Amino acid sequence: MNTPLCDFLDRYAASHTLRLHMPGHKGQGDSSDITEIAGMDSLYDGTGIIAQSEENAGTLFGAHTLYSAEGSSLCIRAMLYLLCCHAGRPARVLAGRNAHKAFLTAAALLDIDVKWLYPTQAPTYLACPVDPDGLEAAINDGETPDAVYLTSPDYLGNTVNIAALAEVCHRHGVLLLVDNAHGAYLKFLPHSRHPMDAGADLCCDSAHKTLPVLTGGAYLHLSPRLPDRLHQQAKEAMALFGSTSPSFLILRSLDAVNRTLSEEYPARLKEFIRVLDEGKNALRHHGFILTGDEPLKVSIVSKPYGYTGEQMADYLRKNRIEPEFADPDHLVLMLTPENGAHSVQRLVQVLTTLPRRTPLTDTPPCPVPGQQVMTPRQALFAPSQTLPATQCVGRILAAATVGCPPAVPIVVSGERITTQAVEAFSYYRIANCRVILE
Repeated sequence: MNTPLCDFLDRYAASHTLRLHMPGHKGQGDSSDITEIAGMDSLYDGTGIIAQSEENAGTLFGAHTLYSAEGSSLCIRAMLYLLCCHAGRPARVLAGRNAHKAFLTAAALLDIDVKWLYPTQAPTYLACPVDPDGLEAAINDGETPDAVYLTSPDYLGNTVNIAALAEVCHRHGVLLLVDNAHGAYLKFLPHSRHPMDAGADLCCDSAHKTLPVLTGGAYLHLSPRLPDRLHQQAKEAMALFGSTSPSFLILRSLDAVNRTLSEEYPARLKEFIRVLDEGKNALRHHGFILTGDEPLKVSIVSKPYGYTGEQMADYLRKNRIEPEFADPDHLVLMLTPENGAHSVQRLVQVLTTLPRRTPLTDTPPCPVPGQQVMTPRQALFAPSQTLPATQCVGRILAAATVGCPPAVPIVVSGERITTQAVEAFSYYRIANCRVILE
């Protein structure tokens, strides 16, 4: 597969052209870091080499695929804007409660009416298992939504049955939008598990999370089933929220990975997953409890082994291993074929030297449906103040100021903060809240 962006940038660097254009380093730092010069093309309205590169990516993913240099957050905003264009008004969305805060802020900006899907059973607010019967009941409960929005895989590596859920959505004339930020590589398994192959209508992938792409590189995928006008509006949707100065270093990495994905990557991925599965089995044999079914994540439920997730993370750091995420109950490790088999062996060796202790028995607070008293838009734009979380019982949350990772709000904008919510804030080390002024 050709790489038109990489080829252009290489030729430009070799030409020793006098750079009387942005950026200010003039190629002295990285010669590939340029701007929209003649011949380069423009990300949001181009018809040249960027468009050619995106077509290459679309061929790989079997979709109408657009690049983002600002992660899946930009793609999520664009997806929701396109949904509103499809509906002809601010859309109604039925969304899994474990949505990333980018979904919440986009819903507020676009005045989207969000109805939340809560799991019937979930040990953590990071998970939101949804089954077809539950989704069917939720769609039939009140006014039919314009779309269902799901996060799969979630931060712990849990996935939902996209194919079965897509069938429910389409039977009701409802679009299915999927935040697949953690699962770009799922397309390249021996049998694809990518949402677009399972029936999703719109989907975002954070290429940088699991593929050899620079941070910020992401994809927006549109199904060929969508009306042509939405395909034609997709670039406008990205431009509405995106920077007019996208990083060409990121775009180059997206272009370069097309060749990798079209050649040796699927075979490398298959072999690495085999090695990683052996490592997971070794950890289970040693007494570790793993959760999630995403192949490239190792998510450990830490307390049965006698530690919090943060304590396990500290132990790894002392051994020069940096995890992806840890909270009181979980340790999350993200691996890819770029780590190599030796990294799996080292991880297993270090973890199995951690002495097993008496299990910790305290449990996380259960997610409790919130009382929505204002729309996310009303709450986000209302005058607000920051207070200690312990002083916020009964107050209305203005902005969901949660860190990333995991960037999943416990309470969403416009909800009244309950005693149970404050207990959850304390459990997850959230010290302050931004609440609406009274």
